[in-house]
Amino acid sequence: MKRIPILAVALIVVAVAILATGMGIVWGNRGDTANAGMRPGMMNADSADAPGMRDDDSSGSMNGGPMMMGSFATASESEYLAEMVAHHEEAVAAALELTRSERPEMREFGESIVETQSAQIEEMSAWLAEWYPEQSPAADYEPMMRDLSNLSGEDLDRAFLDDMIGHHMAAVMMSQHLLRLPADHEEVTDLARTIRDDQHSEIVQMQRWLAEWFDADWNGMGHGMDHGSDLP
Repeated sequence: MKRIPILAVALIVVAVAILATGMGIVWGNRGDTANAGMRPGMMNADSADAPGMRDDDSSGSMNGGPMMMGSFATASESEYLAEMVAHHEEAVAAALELTRSERPEMREFGESIVETQSAQIEEMSAWLAEWYPEQSPAADYEPMMRDLSNLSGEDLDRAFLDDMIGHHMAAVMMSQHLLRLPADHEEVTDLARTIRDDQHSEIVQMQRWLAEWFDADWNGMGHGMDHGSDLP
């Protein structure tokens, strides 16, 4: 029987550990990718209705959990916007590779990511230019996903799901942390909440696909860790 991972538990474990320590977490690297990790500015995983995970909740206790790299602490709205633009750009580039997927669900999912996140990139870039002209639009961003251009078939779908779950989780963490800061512009607060909630839903869907198509759970360690010899 295929296993369906309990996403809420995994997210709460990550969030509680980070909230308690204020420390970042370490993402595993693959030998065939750029050194993947998270910039300072990505914190606290979230389910909007999970215990201890609401916008104004600061409670938590140390329960361990997966380790990833970076501090996850968004220092300001301008930093959030610059880093989320770079983060979205990587997601769009990866999603474009799904035009070669043999699964219609994956092709449709890729199209949705490209459409949604491209519009958000345009919106955030405009806000940066208007409100924070001194903020460099080029965030010091370290890639989180492997190069998918040489993959196809099952390898493409599996690698995309494995990498994009962690990638989405970083956006959820980063957005949730911004929501804990004093709001500078309500528009950014609304967008951060949208990114958090939409990408959390997409994580759930990707977890289900991993279970249904590959009889696998996302292992919570980021890409390249213990995926087995069936992945490039």
